[in-house]
Amino acid sequence: MVVLAAGKGTRMGGSVAKQFLEIGGKPVVVYALEVFEHSPEIDQIILVTGADKIEYCQKEIIEKYGIKKTVSVCAGGRERYESVWKALQTLKSLESEQEQKTDYVLIHDGARPFLNQEMLERLCACVKEEKACVLGMPVKDTIKLTDENGKIRESPRRDLVWQAQTPQAFAAELLFPAFEKLMQHSTEGITDDAMVVEQEMGIASVMVKGGYEKYKNHNTGGSARCRELSGRKIEKSKIQKANYK
Repeated sequence: MVVLAAGKGTRMGGSVAKQFLEIGGKPVVVYALEVFEHSPEIDQIILVTGADKIEYCQKEIIEKYGIKKTVSVCAGGRERYESVWKALQTLKSLESEQEQKTDYVLIHDGARPFLNQEMLERLCACVKEEKACVLGMPVKDTIKLTDENGKIRESPRRDLVWQAQTPQAFAAELLFPAFEKLMQHSTEGITDDAMVVEQEMGIASVMVKGGYEKYKNHNTGGSARCRELSGRKIEKSKIQKANYK
């Protein structure tokens, strides 16, 4: 399990990176880490962050919240694909040290807090069958494809257009060589891991239903929505605990 938390959060306009902003009393990245920690599908976690945040993540994230499956907190790169590549190199080193082989790798954006066990189970079941899967949801809005001048060329069916989310899951036998090939040439236009596997290995990923609440905390609107949803979850948790008394 690779969790990406190396972004600077420049779109948020603040001094704290989006994945470390506190929502509901915890940093955003902790929510997903706790899901992975308690999942029987996940054996180990590699947390990728900025070089200047390694000590912070070790003490204030991993140790403070008891994320015991974490085997490494490593420095990422300037771009997403660079951070994934560094995580894969770290994983390769761990494989040699532990003398074990990795079967599947999941990659998650640490700024997406609202993952749950049901979504993770669906994704893991799919990747064991299909070898390349992406969590996501069909879009609700009508989408228009345009040319360079903004003229509409096509209006695709909404049920065929999906918004990609994370985690994205891949068989290690596909992911490692895909990134090895990618790093040997131009990486322009690469925005997620499925694109790498599609482009370098010719393998199309299968979409797996996530949830419409899986917002990415990447702007002030997303942050406000995350706080709203977090508040609902916390209140629901309080009600459930009260019912057990």
